[in-house]
Amino acid sequence: MRLSLPDAAATERLGAVLATTRPPRAVVYLHGDLGAGKSTLARALLRALGVTGTIRSPTYTLIEPYRLPGGGEAVHMDLYRIAAPDELDFLGLDTLAAQAVLWLVEWPERGRGALPEADLRIELVLQGEGRIAVLEACSEAGTAWLDGCAYI
Repeated sequence: MRLSLPDAAATERLGAVLATTRPPRAVVYLHGDLGAGKSTLARALLRALGVTGTIRSPTYTLIEPYRLPGGGEAVHMDLYRIAAPDELDFLGLDTLAAQAVLWLVEWPERGRGALPEADLRIELVLQGEGRIAVLEACSEAGTAWLDGCAYI
């Protein structure tokens, strides 16, 4: 699925749509250059899921967990500063895997082999004032997720 997102508001609407159609457990890999809108999309999705308060970018902390009002935990990861997947050992990914119902992972290629497989892959590419989003299902859950989206 390829979408034109002419501004930040359109990126936020995509996050809201993804929140309404999210499967019970999901892993999302967010790809794109610096400033492409990965954190904006993750923040919008978390906000639409009912997360209140500050939603921080995990650029320096690597991971930010969020309790979801409906139960479970979402984790937003930014692996830009990771040089090799074994650097993730100290994050306790096994514990996260048992607790997290939603993973939003920026720069997932830097954690290859240490992360759960993606259900949905989203590539964001800057284009003028906006961006292009390419959404690709990577599992049955991801396919059902995209089938449920009616992005307008």
